[in-house]
Parts: sequence; structure tokens; C-alpha cells
Amino acid sequence: MPLFPVLTMLTFSQRLTNLTSRIPGHVYLWLAIPIFGSASAVTRKITEIGAEHFVGGHNPISYCNVLFTGNLCALLVLIALHRHQWSRNTWRQISRREWLGLVAVAILSGALAPGLIFQALSLTPVTNVLLLGRLEPPLTLALSIWLLRERLNRWEILGSIVAFTGVVLTIVLQTDRSHMATVAGLQVGLGELMAVSGAICLSVATIVAKKYLTHVPLGIHNTMRTGLGTIVYFWLALWMYGAEHFTGVLSPFLWQWMLLYGTVIVVIGQSLWNAGLRNSSIATASLVGSFAPIVGILAAYLILGEMPTRAQYIGGMVILLGLFLGRVGIKARTERLNRMGVNSIETEQEIEARMGFRGI
Repeated sequence: MPLFPVLTMLTFSQRLTNLTSRIPGHVYLWLAIPIFGSASAVTRKITEIGAEHFVGGHNPISYCNVLFTGNLCALLVLIALHRHQWSRNTWRQISRREWLGLVAVAILSGALAPGLIFQALSLTPVTNVLLLGRLEPPLTLALSIWLLRERLNRWEILGSIVAFTGVVLTIVLQTDRSHMATVAGLQVGLGELMAVSGAICLSVATIVAKKYLTHVPLGIHNTMRTGLGTIVYFWLALWMYGAEHFTGVLSPFLWQWMLLYGTVIVVIGQSLWNAGLRNSSIATASLVGSFAPIVGILAAYLILGEMPTRAQYIGGMVILLGLFLGRVGIKARTERLNRMGVNSIETEQEIEARMGFRGI
């Protein structure tokens, strides 16, 4: 191969690296937010497109197929990125309790939570799923205080209480009585119930990870969660719905959409967010991340034509107030941890939890 093209490629790569390094970190964060915020609306939209192109009498882009094929794609990427961590020495350093924790997190956050959220998207408006998913941060904080004995400041506690109140208002004020179930004497929509159940699964998984998996390499954690979660979800879907539920999973029409979905929502979105986190303060990331639910509601309107209802307006305003108060608390805690020289990875995870569903 001639030397000139190689030098040209190296020069272009160096120029691209220099150019991207000059872009402020908050710019990457703001570019990622529209991608993450629109994930739920885009997921609903591509399933509607699939409903117009049946394969063998079934929708090839059903929620089950999207989740299953998306997880398979993500698993292949994770294996390629973190294969060096899967060595025999690393395995031996992971205790039995940590392995059990990995299994629990994989089932909760890799199988049950996404399955429930996707099922909720098929039964209730995207805006409901976005707002009810905001139950996860206050529930996680409550469990952290109760089970992990964590100390939180008054702003975080107040923000969690306000956000929880907003979630309750969104459920109670619903006027659509289709697909209803009775829970503790209260009429609740099945879609809303599944969205709340998904948030609970994610909260419990976060607590298990904080308690038992702080020393497990991130690559093993993510690969195990995606891989085992995919297997568990597949067998649960087979047991509940039968093999015909995955009809069309090999359809080229499905895979071309999943390639686009995975590239934009997962790869580009996550890459922009990670690049922003590396070059921004946690306070900045918290501020930018708090806009994800707002972008999600706007995307549901622009992409799907969903007009927010009275219940969503009232509950959403209260939830956003809670997120703002919680952000004040996170900023104060982060500043204290920075003065103490403490790693703030857990704080970054809390910020991402507040953003809601960000694609597969």
C-alpha cells in the first residue's frame, strides 16, 4: 500500500481528534439529549411502521423483536469492547456473592424492566411511560436510605418526595379507563402499572449493584446484564406468548431498522454522552440531563402527534419541579465529594437514572 494514503489518513484522524477535543463538553451533552429523549417515541414509531409491513401475518418490528434483536446487537458490541476483561484471573477475583448480584441485576434490569417498559409502550401513551418512569430516582433514593444507610441532603429528599407526588398525580388523574386493573382498590391502567413496575425493577437493580457490584469490572457488569438478560427475556416471552411471538425476527426489514436505531439511538447517543461526561462537571451533566423528560414529551408530540392530557400536564409539572430540587441536591453533594476527593461515578449513574429510558 502506498505510503501517501496512509499518511493522509493519519493526518485526517489527527485533525478530527484535534477538532473534537476543542468542542466544549456541554455541547456533546446537549447533542445527546435529543437522541435519548426521543428514544421512546422512536421505538413506538418504528413498531407502527412495522405494522404496515406484515411478514407472515405478523409485525416484524414488534416490541419483542426490537428488544431481542437490539440486545443481541448490543451484546456483540460489548463482547468486542470488553473481551479482555473476561479472563480466568478476572473470574477468580469475583466472589460468589458478586456473581449472584450480577445474575440478579441481569434479570431485573436486563430482562424484566425493559420487557415491562416495552409492554407499557404498547398499552399507554409514550408521555405516560416517560412521566411514570420518573418513579425510579425517588424510589432508589428511598431504598438507599433504608437499605444502604446512605445520608442524603434535604434537597434530594424534598425533590424525591415532590417527584413521587407527581407520579401519583399522573396515575390518579387519568381519565382513559381502557385496559384498567384494580390495585389496592384503585383503578390503574395496565400500561401505567407496567411502567411503574419497570421503574421498580430498575431501582432494585441499582441498589443491588451499589451493594454488591462496586468492585466488579464495568465491562463484565454490562456484558453479563445484556447477555443473561436477553436469554431470560427470550425464554419468558416464549413461555408467556409462544414461539410465534418472535415471527419475523430474521426479517431484513426488521434488521435494517434496527441497524439505524442502534447506530443513532445507542451508539451515537451514548458516545456523545460519554464524551460530554469526560469533559464536563457533574453539575453540568445533571442540569443537561434534567431536560431529557421534557425533550421526550416534545418528541412524542412531534413524532407521534401525542397531545399531553390534563393529568400529564399536572403530574409532569410536579415531577419536573422534583427533578429540579433533586438537581440542586446532587450539585451540593457533588461539590462536597469533590472537596473530599471522592469518586463521583455513582453520582453519574444517578444522573442517567433521572433521564429515563434511553434506548436499548
